[in-house]
Amino acid sequence: MTALISAVGLAGALILLIWMTVRGVNILLAGPIAAALVAMTSGIAWLPPLAGEGAPDFATSYMNGFTGFFADWFLMFLLGAIFGEVMGASGAAASVAHWVIGKIGIRHAVLAVVAACAILTYGGVSVFIVGFAVYPLAVHLFREADMPRRFIPGALCFGSVTFTMTSAGSPEIQNLIPMQYLGTDAYAGWEVSLIVALLMAGLGYYLLDGMVKRAVARGERFESRPGDDVSAVDRHLPHPLLCLLPLVAVLGVFMLFQYPQAVPVVSAILPAQSLGKWALVMALGVGMAFAVLIGLRSRGAMPAAFSRGATGAVVAITNTCAVVGFGAVASLSPAFHAALDAVQNLPGDPLIGAAIAVTVIAGLTGSASGGQTIALPLLAPNYLAMGADPAELHRTVAIASGALDSLPHNGYVVTTIRAICGETHHDAYPAVGVLTVLVPLVGLAVAIGLFAIV
Repeated sequence: MTALISAVGLAGALILLIWMTVRGVNILLAGPIAAALVAMTSGIAWLPPLAGEGAPDFATSYMNGFTGFFADWFLMFLLGAIFGEVMGASGAAASVAHWVIGKIGIRHAVLAVVAACAILTYGGVSVFIVGFAVYPLAVHLFREADMPRRFIPGALCFGSVTFTMTSAGSPEIQNLIPMQYLGTDAYAGWEVSLIVALLMAGLGYYLLDGMVKRAVARGERFESRPGDDVSAVDRHLPHPLLCLLPLVAVLGVFMLFQYPQAVPVVSAILPAQSLGKWALVMALGVGMAFAVLIGLRSRGAMPAAFSRGATGAVVAITNTCAVVGFGAVASLSPAFHAALDAVQNLPGDPLIGAAIAVTVIAGLTGSASGGQTIALPLLAPNYLAMGADPAELHRTVAIASGALDSLPHNGYVVTTIRAICGETHHDAYPAVGVLTVLVPLVGLAVAIGLFAIV
């Protein structure tokens, strides 16, 4: 009976969390409220004095999950957000996006938006910042092409959090978290990752382009709003090739400190082993310096950009921490442990079990990074002991985390649809869901299949 109540409570808490976020409740409130429901239905004490000796309690468990993720990843969020803001203030992000648009053309406006997001994301700009940077240009493109603007969130999300975010070599944290648990590097399983990324990019674009064309055929058109023209579309921008330098610097330095032993000068200064996730700190710092130099013409805007970046980093990471805290409490429930045991004891390939576990946990928490942070400490030792290849496990976990995490309560989805684009879930989420849930699930299945035959 206790297990049944716990299962009902866990499912109800997830439904409540999704409902509250769709209704616009701040995730910093929705997260602990939903976690409290899990605690209440799982027999977890509310406060430390009410818990038995050695027993967990809601307040401590929630805050341990919240602050643990904050401590592990705040520097990366901070530097990533500031880097993105500096790229925006200098005009570099807009210049790169304009360059992509100019090469692809207005006839392929959807592809141009997706490509601009992909280049910025793989260049190290935080996914939260990419949306803000590309949105004004997306509005310009969709207006020129007379396409319904409700698909802008889908284009932004698809270009940011699918085939780029979880691919080998990506400096996004969703590709870095498995490193500390599996002893891998950011390029783990790159051969399969390349195939899967190309598949997801092609399939997603085909689906998005088809959705837009069908909507236009039904008579949907672009609808202007006040403030659409208040953008940086016509400002003086640095040369796009020059603006690619910060992105190249981030990727180059990131790779350099991932493989310091490959460069004698670096290996003579630093330990021979990879710096792991800390390589991103070095890379973003160097990239930020390049972006500041490129933006000297806009140096008066830099202090405000640094301030916005710092504030944005706190907002972005605390939103993620809120769902990590929910996941930390959920992981204490009997229903969670029963599901985890069932997954760990699945017969067959450990990659399948890992994929299912991370997908489900990321869906429960509404966060790819949160799902990995909760799942990997519990699952990695067991699957490695079963003989799973660390590189294959890394890539499987990374791709799996980017599927069900994009349910309606995901912090990035809420931010992109509502705060950036001013749309509603009713209008925008169907496209977002297809592109950021179904497409990565297809990619995950293909990745597991390829690992099984290579």
